Amino acid sequence: MMKTRPHRRAVEAQPITMVYDMPSVLPPGTTPVSRLYYEDWNIKVVDREKTGCDNYLTPNRRDFYKIMFMTSGTGMKTMGKENYFIDERTILFLHPNEIVCWRNASPTVGGGIFCMFKKRYLDQHPSLKLIIDRYKFFTEKKILRLSEESAKMIHSLLTQMKAEAASGDPLAEEAMQAYVQLILVESLKGTEYAPVGEISNDYSHVYDFFTLLEKETNLANIDNPIRIRTAREYAEKLNLNPNYLNGLVKKHTGQPISTLIKNRLIEESKALLVQTAWTLQEISQIIGFADQPNFSQFFKKYVGITPNEFRRSPISPDYEG
Repeated sequence: MMKTRPHRRAVEAQPITMVYDMPSVLPPGTTPVSRLYYEDWNIKVVDREKTGCDNYLTPNRRDFYKIMFMTSGTGMKTMGKENYFIDERTILFLHPNEIVCWRNASPTVGGGIFCMFKKRYLDQHPSLKLIIDRYKFFTEKKILRLSEESAKMIHSLLTQMKAEAASGDPLAEEAMQAYVQLILVESLKGTEYAPVGEISNDYSHVYDFFTLLEKETNLANIDNPIRIRTAREYAEKLNLNPNYLNGLVKKHTGQPISTLIKNRLIEESKALLVQTAWTLQEISQIIGFADQPNFSQFFKKYVGITPNEFRRSPISPDYEG
């Protein structure tokens, strides 16, 4: 039987600096592209208080919700086409469909504790979904400034969640959703941020490219295969010169459009291999290959193993090792 694929503060006055005009702690012009959506987990807590959070851009729609509690550093968060200057005692609620970017704005790399949970986890816990929908978290309530007292409470709750996740207790995931509800209730005491400005025209083109790339790939299936596969085709869709668009994308991400398209096709291939029971021939056609051998050769060249080997890997529900 075929598996069902998941559906697909305002701050004190200061000069407005657009996120992509800011110097990076990484090589100039690079904002690494992060993609993490085919992995098999329900809820997890990631502690970045000591290691900090480097610059990143997540252009693909994810299958998980993300709560970011910032405890140190400052930076610019781009969500959609608006910029927000973020500092300590801030909590962010990132919707799976949001294209987001983070750029550090201080020598100290921004740190915090992050909680992520899959859409299916939310479906399994209607009381958690109820509070999210009632108070419009992730849709209208996206960025909140916390009082010192609320920040301490949420830090404590996330620390307890981390310990719960590490306990290995069979009821850990049940307990963790209760902690998430407490975090949401405490966050309601916060005040909403106001954006500090819209994105630049340059980044608007970059945003439009990633939006189109995601639209083309995210809902790909047997009846709707990927049809746009080259930088020229994407530029034509956006009414831009291919070299101009490629230059903008490379300036902001450090990678040419061809590499980003290739990486997106690989990640979508991984998702289809893990989340569906479609044959390799069917997946080949969905990704845009005329035949399965060419697809397998492409996949092995960039992933290092064949599609069948990946499907049997530990990340796959079918793993038997």
